[in-house]
Amino acid sequence: MVEFQSSVTDLVSEEPRVGLRPLKHSKSGKSLTQSLWLNNNVLNDLKDFNQVVSQLLEHPENLAWIDLSFNDLTSIDPILTTFFNLSVLYLHGNSIQSLGEVNKLAVLPRLRSLTLHGNPIEEEKGYRQYVLCTLPRITTFDFSGVTKADRTTAEVWKRMNIKPKKPRIKNAL
Repeated sequence: MVEFQSSVTDLVSEEPRVGLRPLKHSKSGKSLTQSLWLNNNVLNDLKDFNQVVSQLLEHPENLAWIDLSFNDLTSIDPILTTFFNLSVLYLHGNSIQSLGEVNKLAVLPRLRSLTLHGNPIEEEKGYRQYVLCTLPRITTFDFSGVTKADRTTAEVWKRMNIKPKKPRIKNAL
């Protein structure tokens, strides 16, 4: 019987799924991997994510791929923004409600591939354009390559829908 995890801390006692290549371990017993696949569970938050990742991985700072697809996440936890080597993030099939959640990911310098389809935010007008404006370094979004035409459309959409911040003028005393 497959057991679905509802808490990140449940991962510590869970055996990793067998993949095509055997998982390598350090002398301390921690995994030597740059990817973490936590898809198809019932996670609704990432409480203790950092501590658990540190327990499981020898070099958590090298984490480049996180798959959290098909869970019950309602927001993008800021803890994900602490993994600066993250280049692939799968969040499709969750319950993310607000398009503004995407803003949190703008601090990830290496993020190139992102999935968000199958979340309620996908139904919001300008979904694709908003994400591409917010994350201009993305090259693959929802498993589709980002084209020059996509970027042009996103820029036009941005000019029409996002009001520029007005410069604040300091009052001289």
